[in-house]
Parts: sequence; C-alpha cells; structure tokens
Amino acid sequence: MKLVIQPDAERAARLTAALIAKALREKPQLVLGLATGRTMESVYKNLVRMHREEGLDFSLCRTFNLDEYIGLPPDHPGSYRYYMNHHLFNHINIDKRNTFLPDGMAEDIPSSCLCYEERMEACGGVDIQLLGIGADGHIGFNEPLSALGSRTRDVSLDPSTLAVNGTLFKNPEEMPRRAITMGVGTILDAKETLLLVTGAAKAGILAKAVEGPVTSMISASALQFHPHCRTIVDEEAAAKLEGQAYYRWMFENEPEWAEYRGK
Repeated sequence: MKLVIQPDAERAARLTAALIAKALREKPQLVLGLATGRTMESVYKNLVRMHREEGLDFSLCRTFNLDEYIGLPPDHPGSYRYYMNHHLFNHINIDKRNTFLPDGMAEDIPSSCLCYEERMEACGGVDIQLLGIGADGHIGFNEPLSALGSRTRDVSLDPSTLAVNGTLFKNPEEMPRRAITMGVGTILDAKETLLLVTGAAKAGILAKAVEGPVTSMISASALQFHPHCRTIVDEEAAAKLEGQAYYRWMFENEPEWAEYRGK
C-alpha cells in the first residue's frame, strides 16, 4: 500500500481525481469502479471540471458502482443511481448505458448479484476501484465480519451505518435496512484500488485499517493484501498514523508522485 498525505480535504480529492483522469487519458476504455458518499462529491466535482475545462473524455469509459440500496427505485433521491447521475453522469459525456449499479429493485436479488459479477468480468474487470471508508472500517457495505473473500451480495446494514446514512434522507425512516454490495473479494479483484479518506473523525479507523492487523471486523484492512493500493488522506485523517514520516518522505521522493508535488 502506498499512502499519500495531502494538506486538506480539497487537495486530497483533487489528487484522487487527477489520478483517475490520468488513467482515463491513458486508457479511454477504462473500467472504473465508483463509490458514493460526501467524501466523493469533491472528487466528482473535480472530474466534471476537468471534463469541461480540459476536455477529459468519458465517452468510452464504463463504470461499476460498489453498492445500492434494496427497494429504492433509481429516481429516488436516496438511491445511489440518483446520486451518481446528480454528481457525475449528468455532467460528463459518458454513455449512461455503460454505467452500472447493482439492481436494488430486482425480483431475484441473488441472480442479479451473479449477473453483476459476470458483467464486470465481461468488461475485463475493474481497472481502478475508488473507495471511501466507513466509521467502522467498512468498504462498500461490507459491514464488520464480512468475509474477506466475499462476492457481490445482499446484506443487512449495521445500526451505525443506518445512523450515519439516515441523515442523508429527508425522512430517515425511508432508508432501507438492506443493500447490495460488491464483496471484499470482488473489490480486491480490481487491478488497482484508490482509497480516499478525509477528516478527523476517520483518523482512528484509518490507522487501524492501514497499519493494524487484517481482520474481517474492519473490511478495509483487506486492502493491505492488494498489490496496487494507493491511499490518499488529508492531514486530519492522518493524525493517528504511526508511519507519517515515511509516507511524507515517499511522496516527496518517489518518481511516480513527481508530477503531483506542489499542486
């Protein structure tokens, strides 16, 4: 895992977007795994800006989202399809037929989950999987005790997740108690993972996930097994990391980061 510390949340989001943009320019047919949540809004804002100002081309890109609520139609403001359209897809030149999310309205959820995995495989797999981290260390909706080899499936949401995400609903009682998520194993199949973590509230769980033992209680800790994981954090999120000095040295000295230093 390579971890980079940026001065603030905006710089962290900007670097994350720049890494995605570089990969897309190098491979226009990029298969991009996407995440939702407040942390990602700045990433998508930067990608939209680069599309408008720099001509960043999404026309051949295909996307797969990590998760979706069960029982919410795509036009519901709480659904992740609505979120993705609102924050990204409606503002770039992507073909929405190439944007995929788990089907939370499917009559046969297990079969739809299998189809989702098969569709990713048919596209050649995910090139870059964008990730955030939950307060309990989950990635996607892989709540504590999720098997580290798990695949796309339906899950019951943890009470802590309900409490946090419920605030995003006009009526918190409307938030579904179940969702579909890529499994931890599915996420680890991506050729590269890109984890973005910001804010003091995530400092403790970030330190456990990237520097602590690998455990199913913290699904993000499984990223330690990934051969190509880059983690971008701000100063507040980095506060409890033991390896801060090395992470800073690495960013200032390794050639792969040269073009991003001072930006």
